Amino acid sequence: MPKHNKIAVIFSSLLVILVVLNLFIPIGFGYFLVVAVSWFLIVLLGSAFVNSNYHVKAYCSNPTETRKNIAITFDDGPHPLTLLVLDVLKKHQVKATFFCVGSQIEKHPKILQRIVDEGHLVGNHSYSHSRFFDFYRTSQVVQELMDTDNLIEKITGKKPQWFRPPFGITNPSIASALAKTNHQVIGWNIRSLDGVIKNKNIIFNRIVHRIAPGGIVLLHDTSLQTVAVLERLLVTLREKNYQVVSVETLLNMKAYEN
Repeated sequence: MPKHNKIAVIFSSLLVILVVLNLFIPIGFGYFLVVAVSWFLIVLLGSAFVNSNYHVKAYCSNPTETRKNIAITFDDGPHPLTLLVLDVLKKHQVKATFFCVGSQIEKHPKILQRIVDEGHLVGNHSYSHSRFFDFYRTSQVVQELMDTDNLIEKITGKKPQWFRPPFGITNPSIASALAKTNHQVIGWNIRSLDGVIKNKNIIFNRIVHRIAPGGIVLLHDTSLQTVAVLERLLVTLREKNYQVVSVETLLNMKAYEN
C-alpha cells in the first residue's frame, strides 16, 4: 500500500481538480463524496493493519526465508499466566519474544526478569495499552515509549529497540513519535485472535493453517487457553519439521540498544 503522505497528495489533488472542474462544469456532489469516502477508507484500513506499512515500516515476517523457521511472540504481559507460558517454552526448549506493557511490568517485575533470564527477548508494547492510544498526541506516545523502555532497562539492563503498537494500529502521531525514539516496529503475519476467541481448537487451527517459513505468530500471555494452544502448537511445529527461532534470528535485527 502507498504511504500516507503519497495518498494524501493524490486525494488532495483529486479534490482540487474537482473543485476547478466544478467552476466550469457542474459535476455534482456525488463525485466529491466518492473521493472523500475512498480516501477515508484507505486511511482507515492503512491505520488498522500494521502490515500495511501505511504510516510506518513494520516487520511482520521474513518473506525471503526458505527454511522452516518461524518466530513466536506474546503481547500484553508480564502477567501471572506468563509463568505458565514460560514453563511450556522451557519444556520444549523454545525461545520467544514478549512485547511488554509498562504498567504490567510495574506489577510483575520478577516475571519480566525471569523472561530475560530464560533467554527470551523483550520489546516495548506501550506503557498503558490504552484503548485510546491511537488518539494520543505525539508527545504522549513518546512518553509512553520512554517510560516503558526505562522500566525494562532498570530491571533487565537492556534497552529495547522494538515496539509493537497496541492493537496493531498506527497513525501520524505514532509515526512521528517513532521518528524521535528510533524504535523499529515488529508486527506479525499469523494472528491467533486468542485474545478474543475462547475455543482452543479454533485458535490452534487459525495458526496452523497459516504457518509458512518466515512467519511471526501473535499470541497473548494473558489467557489460559493460550497455554494449552501453545503446548499443542509446539508439538505440531516439531512434527512438521519447523524450528522456532527468535525474532532477532528470523529478521536479522537486534532487539536491544546495548
